Amino acid sequence: MPKKVDCGSGCCTPTATEDCKIEAPLKATSCRFVLQGLSCASCAGKIEAAVQELPHVSDVYLNFTAGSLRIESPQQCHELLREVREIVERYEPGVAVRPWADAKIEKPGQHIKSQLWRLAGGALLLVAALLLDQFVGGVPALLCYVVSYLLVGGSVLLAAFSTLRRGGWFDEHLLMSIATIGAWFLGEYPEAVAVMLFYLLGEIVQGRAVDHSRREIAALLDIRPDSATLLEGQQERIVPPEEVGIGQLILVKPGERVPLDGVIIAGEALLDSSALTGESRPRRKGIGDEVLAGMINGSASLTLRVVRLLSESTLSRVINLVEHASEKKANTERFITRFARVYTPAVVLVAVLIAVLPPLFVGGWGDWLYRALIFLVVSCPCALVISIPLGFFGGIGRASKQGILVKGGNYLEALAQVETVVFDKTGTLTEGVFEVQQIRPAEQFTAEQVLELAALAEIDSGHPIGQSIRSKYAQKLDRQRIDQLRELPGYGVSLQIDGRPVLLGNHNLLEQSGIVPPAVAAIGSPVYLAVEGRYAGVLLIADKLREGAGAAVEKLRGLGVRQILMLSGDRQPEAERIATELQLDGWKAELLPDQKLTALENYQKKCRQGRLIMVGDGVNDAPVLARADVGVAMGGLGSDAAIEAADVVLMTDEPEKLATAIETARLTRRIVWQNITLAFVAKGGVMLLGLFGLATIWQAIFADVGVALLAVLNAVRIIRW
Repeated sequence: MPKKVDCGSGCCTPTATEDCKIEAPLKATSCRFVLQGLSCASCAGKIEAAVQELPHVSDVYLNFTAGSLRIESPQQCHELLREVREIVERYEPGVAVRPWADAKIEKPGQHIKSQLWRLAGGALLLVAALLLDQFVGGVPALLCYVVSYLLVGGSVLLAAFSTLRRGGWFDEHLLMSIATIGAWFLGEYPEAVAVMLFYLLGEIVQGRAVDHSRREIAALLDIRPDSATLLEGQQERIVPPEEVGIGQLILVKPGERVPLDGVIIAGEALLDSSALTGESRPRRKGIGDEVLAGMINGSASLTLRVVRLLSESTLSRVINLVEHASEKKANTERFITRFARVYTPAVVLVAVLIAVLPPLFVGGWGDWLYRALIFLVVSCPCALVISIPLGFFGGIGRASKQGILVKGGNYLEALAQVETVVFDKTGTLTEGVFEVQQIRPAEQFTAEQVLELAALAEIDSGHPIGQSIRSKYAQKLDRQRIDQLRELPGYGVSLQIDGRPVLLGNHNLLEQSGIVPPAVAAIGSPVYLAVEGRYAGVLLIADKLREGAGAAVEKLRGLGVRQILMLSGDRQPEAERIATELQLDGWKAELLPDQKLTALENYQKKCRQGRLIMVGDGVNDAPVLARADVGVAMGGLGSDAAIEAADVVLMTDEPEKLATAIETARLTRRIVWQNITLAFVAKGGVMLLGLFGLATIWQAIFADVGVALLAVLNAVRIIRW
């Protein structure tokens, strides 16, 4: 897969290894834009559909909550930008479309100010009209009603006309226009003006609330440093981080945020990584240690040698994942999107039937038309269309602040439904830091010889056990002594040392070659050695329980998780020791990768209604992480593989973070369903009351505008809780 590179313009991701400016002829695969001022959720859906219909567009992802639009297309970004601007202008005039690199969280501008002036002027004219109607009546009062109506509702009428011209019918502007024009025909002048007045008020307040929540979420994610102090000899120069190359030196002063991933070559300091990991305690780093962009230098100046470009840094990958996470919608979001397409037309149809059918039998055309208008006013599903995606996006943002990367609303929803948690053992429940505890040589071999041969056999091993053997030997290894080194997954290695055949691995490896090693009763992982077809000795290697593993299991039980299980490739006694110490509900040991996958699938079949979560340490557990309902990788800080492999990444080695992730997911689900219930109860109640003539358009306004506003404010609680 081609490496993704920042394109300089901020809106495209080219499949190339050089920069791509928006004016350059290089074709982009992904262009990203910001839609500033986007406040109409239904309009956002229409914009997304219209862009998708462009012949050269393969995929479109419009995130109303973030105000972003990502397009997959071979078309150049600057050409797409022109087309998108034309589409947006048709559906929601006044929305600015810019490349993502130009995105800024702006304060309310001229558009909001003009809306506030129109609102104030319309309200004063309505009051004047009511007073004139009370004391004077006639043309002056009617004129005030008309001017007030046009002042606050003129933009709605124009938008409705534009909808009709495009062949659309079920647009909120059109519904409001029909409802208020109907009120004019019925002589309900104050209510016609009031509908438009409160609709404008709702637009202003709702838009401000959505904008505020966008800024809250952006504040959680926008931890990119603005500048870097580049060292050029004895000179210091302040430059943008994207201009610094690999190998260059930068200075990070106390209190500054580290701008790029690098290795310390001078200095020692306490570094706060809470923005990346949610970890509250700073860690001391010194010469030779790697530090990551986004960490805050808390104590002394550091000189770093840059090891990754800004676009490839851990910070950039984390922010990019969180920003794109809301494109993977939860089932609840997808249902509401589909429901909204049916709901509004259905309500309009019911309104028509209410206006036409009852008067045919009982008369009272004006009364039934008024009741139908209530249905039209209350029919807009904005409360659902806005607040539910906002809720999931807020949950993802909250989790990122806690050091938990959730790659989509679908995974956040699945976390909330967890029934079974399956842990890998090594590196997850245990530290994965092995030590050689004992060496038991066979006759004709010494402990030093066994250790030396084992270290040579593990010369290229990246496994913690192999690393522990090399660490124990602690002498230089001569690679020229080795020949025909072959790795046997799940068993060990086969090779020749000084021309002699050597086997190093588990009990099964030696048995396959007709060698019967002695039983080992001691706790630990035995690694057997055979030389020239004879048993040569065993190394006993032990791992210890990870700090916080017991607390993690206890918290999961407190959250109502039905089963906590463990799968391990380690031998039975060692797995049993860990499972007993943690009081797990079940465990399986001595599993090869394919056997671990089979065991996981069997556990999945036993799940009643909830989801199964697999927790592992990234690459080694990739098959089972992919097969589980939700794959959770631990220790993602600085690990490309862990971030890519799993659906959820715990950025530190703390098992307790899984319980935190589930709590955040359940809080998100609870608030989302509160909003769904609020919208359905309020709208359904007003519709029912309106049908029996017990509600007015005033209640309908609250059921539409007021409920939408309450739902948005409720969704913002996810971030502020």
